Amino acid sequence: MGSFGAMRVILTTVITGLLIPFSSAAPQQLSTTPPVQILGFADINYVETDRDIDEGFFLGQLVGHVSAGLSERVTLFNEVSVTARPDRYRIEVERLFLRYDFSDWLKVSGGRYHTPISYWNTAFHHGLWLQTTARRPEMIKFGTKLQPVHFVGLQIEGAFPTTPLGLAYAAGVGNGRAEDIGRAGDSGDVNNHRAWLVNVFSRPLAIPYLRIGAAAYGDRATTDDDIEFDETIVSFHAVWLREDPEVAVEYARIAHEPRSDGETFDSDAYYVQVAYRLPGRGSPFKPYVRFEEVDVPDDDPLFAPFDLDYEGVVAGLRIDFTTLAALKVEYRSEEFETNERFGSLYVQASLAFGQTGGTVPAMESVTGVRP
Repeated sequence: MGSFGAMRVILTTVITGLLIPFSSAAPQQLSTTPPVQILGFADINYVETDRDIDEGFFLGQLVGHVSAGLSERVTLFNEVSVTARPDRYRIEVERLFLRYDFSDWLKVSGGRYHTPISYWNTAFHHGLWLQTTARRPEMIKFGTKLQPVHFVGLQIEGAFPTTPLGLAYAAGVGNGRAEDIGRAGDSGDVNNHRAWLVNVFSRPLAIPYLRIGAAAYGDRATTDDDIEFDETIVSFHAVWLREDPEVAVEYARIAHEPRSDGETFDSDAYYVQVAYRLPGRGSPFKPYVRFEEVDVPDDDPLFAPFDLDYEGVVAGLRIDFTTLAALKVEYRSEEFETNERFGSLYVQASLAFGQTGGTVPAMESVTGVRP
């Protein structure tokens, strides 16, 4: 069995084990419910950099997305990742939720999500083949302290695609940041103060490739010194959902207001990304560029220990040498908290597999399950 086959067996075994408790709940419905769909993703990377970090070859993530229809209205969605670490491989449940569809405009779910505070965070999940670039923007990269990438709780969502504005929404309540503020509160809310979120976007019928939207998130965050802050995140995005050109712009402001009287600390982050799929025989080639910045006050008690300031310019070329595999060559010029600029070269091969028919659907719904 080749490495590709071995990855597929491992992925199927891990995720099927998570589905066993549900598979016997309603066996009489198996003939009428939607089939289980499994999508797999993998990547391998090569890095050369001026930064004082490890270089060379890196295994990326082996990722599995599973969508299981338990009935005509009930769906279980699960995403599991296997990530290479210096001393081990880490298996993590990235998303896991159960959803009931009352209608197109009302769907209720509970579990672990990618927080819908950011367009990128809900359009491009784990599985780097899905996105144009080799890496996510700094403001919403996995593991960042800046914004909560994951969210554990209850959500409602819905869409009105046939209305002139093509509106869609999501709202939720759940656990806030964990003690490690870069993680979700998977096992409870650390300060017993629930987080909330609201997300609204529009895809106008008259301009079908345009998507514009806004989101807000609120929580109470606590520093290591037990200082409490009311945290509010407001974000905006505008996206042109084509490849000739592809345009994505996103901005977020993160405000920390002390519970006691004091100064409010505002952090700002944005990116602007433009790409273009070449026409005709050049269609496998997609050059891209991205400008991004993160500006954090030096005296923000919650963020200051993590040196989050960043300014970067990314330029690269994606080559789709088959339908479900791509090679990305990316140069990054980056300035971090030290105010010293570094150059880095990333080469990434990424692939997707498991979807019948040779295509993998875009996953733009808030929860990651297509409406």
